[in-house]
Amino acid sequence: MENHVDPERENFDYFKSLPRDTPIEMLNLVRFKALATYPVDHRHAQNNLSGAEAYAEYGKESGPIFERVGGSIIWRGQMEALLIGPSDEAWDACFIARYPNSGAFLEMVTDPAYQIAVVNRQAAVQTSRLIRMDPIAADGNGFG
Repeated sequence: MENHVDPERENFDYFKSLPRDTPIEMLNLVRFKALATYPVDHRHAQNNLSGAEAYAEYGKESGPIFERVGGSIIWRGQMEALLIGPSDEAWDACFIARYPNSGAFLEMVTDPAYQIAVVNRQAAVQTSRLIRMDPIAADGNGFG
């Protein structure tokens, strides 16, 4: 499995080209490293944090910024079994974050305090998926 921790420039540019004035939901699938890998000069570099612990630090530091821009977690779950998909894709954290619009997401990720907090995420994550979703109402008739 390839490591996907930060957005590729092309994907981020496409994200920024999409409408910015409608609510978005971001599907997050995250697999943690066994041991977080911080830059040598980072304050947690010698703490031997697990990936899960480093991700918790990311949540503590980025949470206030996430809330300030209007973000909320609308769904969180724990992976139990993979029925369809590559057998090496297992996820430690699964959740959907809602933002009032993509401008709020962009405000969050460019905030100087977030830039400091995200080092914890980068140290914690082995691989991840972050998928922008356009919420649509279910019609009540199955999947459509």
